[in-house]
Amino acid sequence: MISPAGAVAVARGPRAVVRVGTRGSRLALVQTELTLAALRPAHPAVSFEVVTVTTQGDANQTAALAGMGLGVFVKEIERRLESGEIDMAVHSLKDMPTVLPPGMDIGAVLERADARDVLVTHLGIGLADYPAHARMGTSSPRRIAQIAGIRPDVAVVPIRGNVDTRLRKAAGEECDGTILAAAGLLRLGMEGVITEYLAPQTFVPPPGQGAMAIEIRADDDWIRGVVSAAHDEATGRAVAAERSFLEALGGGCQVPVGAYAEYAGDGGDTLELTVFMSAPDGADSCRAAVRGASGEPAALAAAAWERLRQQGAGRLLDGAQP
Repeated sequence: MISPAGAVAVARGPRAVVRVGTRGSRLALVQTELTLAALRPAHPAVSFEVVTVTTQGDANQTAALAGMGLGVFVKEIERRLESGEIDMAVHSLKDMPTVLPPGMDIGAVLERADARDVLVTHLGIGLADYPAHARMGTSSPRRIAQIAGIRPDVAVVPIRGNVDTRLRKAAGEECDGTILAAAGLLRLGMEGVITEYLAPQTFVPPPGQGAMAIEIRADDDWIRGVVSAAHDEATGRAVAAERSFLEALGGGCQVPVGAYAEYAGDGGDTLELTVFMSAPDGADSCRAAVRGASGEPAALAAAAWERLRQQGAGRLLDGAQP
């Protein structure tokens, strides 16, 4: 409903139907259903209605994601959230910029799945044994740089698309293998296609990989209460450290970056944050691992950035400036 002033009237109080925005891919819908499965038991009187949204990243399957700007998989959904067409949105956290639009907030982060990258190849061999003549398909600058750093002799070809599309292309159609997120394959029940799990300390994932986030309007306290039932505090702290590292670089960092936080020991009080930065060709890279209090993710991220800065990582950012 539009008010006389032209602003959209947005529901703030209790409601019987909650509209949930998501991308329309098979993986996005599976992740949304997993999210709702965590919410329904706590709110049996609420009906959750899924609303699919085509994002810029979905509509344009040919352009390089690095050139499409930040938030290509979330902006259209956030517009629906801001207008009141939906009440909450489910995202892969790795797709979300570190700085959200005004009036938006992350209401919950669900328990993280496997954060690792995996190799999928019809050749049936690991990355160390991957033949130099074989083609590796990926359009991720982070993956391209880390492949180049580990196996500079492997030819990388650009591929994009949803999980099924990339798997088809990697079966010999356009390349002989690809690197994907383990979490997506596991959630789709496709663990059997994985050839090798890549250690996150060596092949560092992007901030937030494996985690799902629920985005809400910051002033919608009722929805905040609803989604809190799905929040996992341990995951929230770990991904906060990863995203704080990216934010320390400016949030829109144009160089390949990875960050992965895991708990050290059994107490849950200490996180180890592994970070990676590189030139696009992988020839010049920096990495570090630091430990700190899990309750102080920003301080841990600052310590990691300082470690990289001591290695001269500032030159990578300087080289990325337009």
